[in-house]
Amino acid sequence: MLQTVTLSLLEGFGATLKLFFLTLVFALPLGLLISLGSMSRHAVVRLPIRFLIWIIRGTPLLLQLLVFYYGPGIILHNNIWGSGDQGRFLAALMAFVINYSCYFSEIYRGGIQSIPVGQYEAGQVLGLTRTQIFFRIVLLQVIKRIVPPISNEVITLVKDTSLARVIAVYEIIWNGQSFIKSAGIIWPLFYTGVFYLIFSGLLTLLFHAIERKLDYFR
Repeated sequence: MLQTVTLSLLEGFGATLKLFFLTLVFALPLGLLISLGSMSRHAVVRLPIRFLIWIIRGTPLLLQLLVFYYGPGIILHNNIWGSGDQGRFLAALMAFVINYSCYFSEIYRGGIQSIPVGQYEAGQVLGLTRTQIFFRIVLLQVIKRIVPPISNEVITLVKDTSLARVIAVYEIIWNGQSFIKSAGIIWPLFYTGVFYLIFSGLLTLLFHAIERKLDYFR
């Protein structure tokens, strides 16, 4: 039984990891773009983006998953995600990417605005353009400052992937819960916690290593 449960949980954890890594791949760069837009001097750009961030941060991710998955079919009468497991996964991924990119954008914004104005002025004295100042001077310092809050969001993402089960994405907890009905046992559900603890522990060690690598910015 242990082997059967472990194989089932590993299969579910594969879907969890896929959702986790794809969310980071798309949400991290998108979050930077959103943060730059939220700081734009042009109100026509800044205000809609700030409104979007307010909506996403002010509503539960669970609600967003349901709206993203069921909304297009009900409102547009067109299931844009497609059918089957792939469609449900795509809808979940889109919801996660938009949600976490908005959270990441606020972390980026805080990091960027924490850089002293003198850093920008020094770059201008050296004859650098605004783009060069941002990527050559500011960005590396921002990365150093945002690693701790980013690490918290990333570890939260590990656990939030379990919410995808609300639209029948077969992640690890879905597989663990299935044994309650099929075999009348609950321990596989607790077993899923081992996977989360190990993966979160590895991520914690990784971010500690990154922070040590960035110590030269002191």
